[in-house]
Amino acid sequence: MAAETTTDSQAQIVDQTNRQNGLPAFKLERYFSKWEFKAPYLLCCSDCEPVLLPELLNLMDPDSRTRWESLRLGYGETRGLPALVDEICTLYEGVRPDGVIVGAPQECIYLAMLALLKPGDHVVVTYPGYQSLFQVAESLGCQVDLWEVELGEDGSATFDVGRFQALLRPSTKLAVVNFPHNPTGVLLSRADWSLLVDACRRVGCYLFSDEMYRLLEFDPEARLPSAVDAYDKAITLSGLSKAFGLPGLRIGWLAVQPACYPILARVAELKDYTTICNAVPSEALALVALRARETLLRRNLDILETNLRAVGAFMREFGQVFQYCPPAAGSVAFPRLLATSAAGEVGGGESVEAFCERLVTGCGVLLLPASVYGHELSAARGHFRIGLGRRDLPACLEVLRGFLTGQHQAPLPPNEQA
Repeated sequence: MAAETTTDSQAQIVDQTNRQNGLPAFKLERYFSKWEFKAPYLLCCSDCEPVLLPELLNLMDPDSRTRWESLRLGYGETRGLPALVDEICTLYEGVRPDGVIVGAPQECIYLAMLALLKPGDHVVVTYPGYQSLFQVAESLGCQVDLWEVELGEDGSATFDVGRFQALLRPSTKLAVVNFPHNPTGVLLSRADWSLLVDACRRVGCYLFSDEMYRLLEFDPEARLPSAVDAYDKAITLSGLSKAFGLPGLRIGWLAVQPACYPILARVAELKDYTTICNAVPSEALALVALRARETLLRRNLDILETNLRAVGAFMREFGQVFQYCPPAAGSVAFPRLLATSAAGEVGGGESVEAFCERLVTGCGVLLLPASVYGHELSAARGHFRIGLGRRDLPACLEVLRGFLTGQHQAPLPPNEQA
């Protein structure tokens, strides 16, 4: 999320212009734009603890160090640094270098949709989710059906593959899925994943699989095969922002099998209108990260395991305020604010949006209300996203505890934090 400051009137003008151009404001990113660099206690971030540059440099192998020390700050190749592309291929069973293009993750989503879709195409998308996964298709004039999460009375979340199958048509052009899921942390079973892939194969549609949270499975046996290894018409999106704790590199990629090479070629052509190439320092550092992936992933899974225990204990302590089901995988969860008192007290008939606003202005803790996903049901039920991947989560919970018990003190501004 980029840092910026705008007045309300400027924001309205930008939103109106975006709507005229076919894309409305990105609710989640606008919410972060407003609060991310003001709130001192970020309890909703979806990435794992950002890696310090010296920490990453210490993981260099001799070849990576030579590349880094002799780096020329010129243009890079459109499809990505060849050594980086080769390393990406090792993440999959059957992906060759011709089946990979490197770009910013959001850029990859946008360009893939432009390359694939035309007005009138039918698209099925997991929902709620990251807005561009469905919004770009809508802006192109596609018919978009939403495969909605099912929310249980106990705060649980599930995706019924039977409902997904029912949404597909013989004419469906594209299915868009995201597992592990943001914001719920849902991970399909292997059996359900096979049913989903088989359903796409039967109708012949493309499958765009957002796998940004893959590799953050708490049980490695639960990890699903990547879509690109399961289906010849799959397009896998992945990157370094979430599982690797490297969102500042802005490095992601698309991986495909030969059946989708023409789409990838079109993405490369369209990239000439966006970034042309990636930042070469980012590519060099991304190569370091992928070569040291076991170290980085273990680091981040250790943080997640510690934080899951802390959040679980906190939610049990405040069970009258929150309803919580741990995620199956990934770095986010989707608790629920309960209405536990008549009025005026925490959760007492207050909307989740109002609670989150009162929280961040009152004690500096930032949560993400479900309303930023545009999903009316989860917002009405009081759901919000909590991030599990940052090392300061226990400190954030302590401030939240003070707020809930009426013992909080005004937070220090971010620039005065230790």
